[in-house]
Amino acid sequence: MPQNSLIAELKSYEPELVQIRRDIHRHPEVGFEETRTAALVADRLRRWGLDVTEGIAGTGVVATLKGRLPGQRAIGLRADLDALHIQEVPGRDHGSTVPGKMHACGHDGHTAMLLGAARYLVEHPADFGGTVAFIFQPAEEGLGGGRVMVEEGLFDRFPVDAVYGMHNMPGIPVGEFRTRTGAFLAASDTWTVIFRGTGGHGGAGAHLATDATLPLAHFILAVQTIVSRNVKASETAVISIGSIAGGDAGSPNIIPSQVTVSGTARSYEPKVRDLMETRLTALAHAQAAAFGCSAEVSYSRRYPPLITHAEQTAVSVAAATALVGADKVDPDCLPSTGSEDFSFMLEARPGSFVMIGNGTAEHGTIHHVHTPGYDFNDAILTLGAAYWVQLVHTELGLA
Repeated sequence: MPQNSLIAELKSYEPELVQIRRDIHRHPEVGFEETRTAALVADRLRRWGLDVTEGIAGTGVVATLKGRLPGQRAIGLRADLDALHIQEVPGRDHGSTVPGKMHACGHDGHTAMLLGAARYLVEHPADFGGTVAFIFQPAEEGLGGGRVMVEEGLFDRFPVDAVYGMHNMPGIPVGEFRTRTGAFLAASDTWTVIFRGTGGHGGAGAHLATDATLPLAHFILAVQTIVSRNVKASETAVISIGSIAGGDAGSPNIIPSQVTVSGTARSYEPKVRDLMETRLTALAHAQAAAFGCSAEVSYSRRYPPLITHAEQTAVSVAAATALVGADKVDPDCLPSTGSEDFSFMLEARPGSFVMIGNGTAEHGTIHHVHTPGYDFNDAILTLGAAYWVQLVHTELGLA
């Protein structure tokens, strides 16, 4: 763990931050249902003396704090609140108490880190000028809570000059940060194709059926040619199939009249996004027509790519470097085809996004996000809180 006076001072908060993080972990709430989590956050913020607003995007919470130094600038710091529909592996003392739901992406830790920073800054208001908005966002996992907050006037009600986000990442060592300027995370789209035929008896009447499974089978293969043969090799795109449904396991001798396939598409460039939607639609209809069936295609553009801004990324790099040293900060890491709805906030205001290391196999924390074995690493709670505080100092006060 890196050594720094700010980190050392925040160490006194660690027992409380661990308690908060594990309490949230035990009581996971999925998107737009984070009522208990939001109430816990609002209670702590009020207890520490911040001005708190609840109910933005349903369960979102925003708190503001003014520093005592001269200054009119304002920045936003964002954490996410929601959990996932995943059954956690059993055995943890702080394991989920809600069947089928768990904090499998570390939003419990993100919330605790930002709370730690808020408490510290309340206790040290003479260290900065201007205003800090602490943004606790609901429904990051697929439901677009960031978009809803922006649409409900987040930055009209709480004007900021810049907004910042942070996410933990297993596989990055504890004490390290990674970021980049420009395209950092991918656009995330969801698509569904329904193939329809007549169906029929799979034994005695197969020759009389229009079999919807045939265009499905050929489409599954054909859709992979979009990236390999239509997207320029120097550009990045991913198309994956996540669900296939049709027929009934209790009647394997029946050819289904309808089958459904759905998946995800990831890209960075608008032209690549357009291309994938166009080609996927064309291939679905072509395969359906080839086998006498029809196809219904739905393509939903969910999250835009997360594009960071140069000025704010430089601020993030400076803040992280002040904490852990330049050798522990990668300012130009490779982009990821993961997605994040913080992208909606970065479309509305300039800002940056960083990855904080959650640990490697040697720390026993290599379980990746969105898996049943994942857990946030409590050892980075004070480092994450210190990053937020250092960012405020770099932007608004003590550089």
